[in-house]
Amino acid sequence: MSYRFLHTSDLHLGKAFGGYPEAIRNRLREARHGSIARLAQAARQGGAATVLLAGDTFDAETPAPETLRHALRAMADEGDITWAMMPGNHDSLAATELWRKIAADGPANLRPILTADPLPLALNAYLLPAPCTQRRPGRDLTEAMAAATPEAVIRIGLGHGAITDFSGEEGVAGIIPPDRAARSGLDYLGLGDWHGRMQVNLSTWYSGTPECDGFKHALTPGALLVAVEGPGAVPSVTVVETGALVWIATSLDLLPGDDVLSRLQDSLPPPQGRRDQLIRLAATGRLALAERAAFEVELARIAPDFGWFASDLASLAVDARPDDLDLIDRAGALRQAAEALMAEANDSSLAQTARDVAASALSRLYAYAQEERP
Repeated sequence: MSYRFLHTSDLHLGKAFGGYPEAIRNRLREARHGSIARLAQAARQGGAATVLLAGDTFDAETPAPETLRHALRAMADEGDITWAMMPGNHDSLAATELWRKIAADGPANLRPILTADPLPLALNAYLLPAPCTQRRPGRDLTEAMAAATPEAVIRIGLGHGAITDFSGEEGVAGIIPPDRAARSGLDYLGLGDWHGRMQVNLSTWYSGTPECDGFKHALTPGALLVAVEGPGAVPSVTVVETGALVWIATSLDLLPGDDVLSRLQDSLPPPQGRRDQLIRLAATGRLALAERAAFEVELARIAPDFGWFASDLASLAVDARPDDLDLIDRAGALRQAAEALMAEANDSSLAQTARDVAASALSRLYAYAQEERP
């Protein structure tokens, strides 16, 4: 007899998003809260009655009282779904007051997973969890997944931590062995901590966060609908999209003579739905002064269409000729300022950042001058 469940992690409820304007911060926090209802719906539509939360449900060990209360009530509202919530490194067991409140105030359909003891999920399925004891446990907590369970049951591991070195530094070993599922006789190992979805092997997956929190991961956020036909069977894993907001990082490499505005339009999503999109655009290459100015004007025009929009033009150089400066002014203070900026932009003895600032300032001066012309 098969067993079906939804695997997710890293909701990070209460995340502050301090680097963004207040208007979009509120929407980002609300989107994370809304992921609870979307996860329940995904489980329901997939024929699963259990959602396994593999750690970091909360962003901090002391979430704001309203963050905790709203989360517990949202889970209670999905009364046909059982929520199995395991501590991660952000909301570890060291947060004793948090888990005391969850145990005291949590709804009947919420099961806090606070020990490594095997837990029956159904008659034919057992959960073997490895709750984080503290922010940096310093050891492989998943060793406990080798614990005995009744014979002929599906064994599902739930862990939180690194299975590979995500820092990019060579020679740093991950804490969780990649073959933990095989070592501990697991039919499926669901992991949290890495915010991008990742398949480690046939039986081991990181679900990723159900709602994006940055531009690092290009995959569409979602959860994993898992079906295990029986002990020893290879699990069937289906990605279910759950994100409300879309994060898009895009780049343009530009050259003088390019149809800059058309290329910009082609690099961005269509107008529909832009309010729910966060865009980070990086431009490289070179443009003539007039092209650069027109490009910046267009960026400023379209930016309010999106939930959040940022452009990085630090690596976009300006090809400015002396006759271009005539279009700013032929003499006087404006001309002197333009000549000084052009000299700085082309001065190879200056740091690249200083040259980039000068080029950007020259482009803006050009745009302002064109606006003032009758």
